[in-house]
Amino acid sequence: MKKLLILLIMIFLISLGTAFAGDHPTAEHPSADHATMDHPTTNHPSMDTFRHKETVDGILADFQVMSLAGINMTDPEGNTHHIMVKFMHDKMDHQIMNVAGKIKIINPSGKEQVAKLKDFNGMYASNFIFDEKGRYGVICLFKENGNKHVAKFWYDHK
Repeated sequence: MKKLLILLIMIFLISLGTAFAGDHPTAEHPSADHATMDHPTTNHPSMDTFRHKETVDGILADFQVMSLAGINMTDPEGNTHHIMVKFMHDKMDHQIMNVAGKIKIINPSGKEQVAKLKDFNGMYASNFIFDEKGRYGVICLFKENGNKHVAKFWYDHK
């Protein structure tokens, strides 16, 4: 377990140099990993959800970033936002139920937060504090069937 934690930390540090190089993916200029981005949508009258879908090594990672206040929730640790992700085999549309991983958030001023993905019956989630307006970097390191994968994207917090 200790070796896995050290390995994840090393991957985070190595990926920092390349994690946010380049432009923000858009429909007109998707990134090389075929990421797609949906801007805030209304799934509930008071809930704005930012969605990002990305295929990594044949695995579709479907992210949702939402305000805890927008879904009438609070966090005892003071976190303000909830990031959920569902993993599916891209070509089979089959949900992956056994994933381990972490999400790292880098806020606009460079402050970092890292949280373990918690498994909620195949939907994985972590909570974070988004206390600045601006562009947040999101890096998700996850392991499925012994294979390690990295998904990353930008989230503009207004």
